[in-house]
Amino acid sequence: MPDQLQLDATTAARLFKALGDPIRVELVGLVRRTEGQEACFCDLADQFDMPQSSLSRHLKILVQAGVLSRERRGTWSWYRVDNAAIDTLAQVLAPGGPLRDSSACCD
Repeated sequence: MPDQLQLDATTAARLFKALGDPIRVELVGLVRRTEGQEACFCDLADQFDMPQSSLSRHLKILVQAGVLSRERRGTWSWYRVDNAAIDTLAQVLAPGGPLRDSSACCD
């Protein structure tokens, strides 16, 4: 497997794994739909009926995978979607992308 294809597949797998939970997919969607495409933890917590520690864990997974970035402002954390991660997923899934490249496969 060529290095670039491996890198794309590894990166994509990390991103897909982070998005492999419906709550995390919903979190990313909520952040993307907020004004300025950033959201405070306090606003996100209002949208979910779960302990703050569980929500924090979901957000931590998204940040570690590079799907979201986090910035501390006072006592609150603010989250923003990393568009480069979304672009990577789009490129990997696009027709002719690394996962669809027929030249990388044997007949």
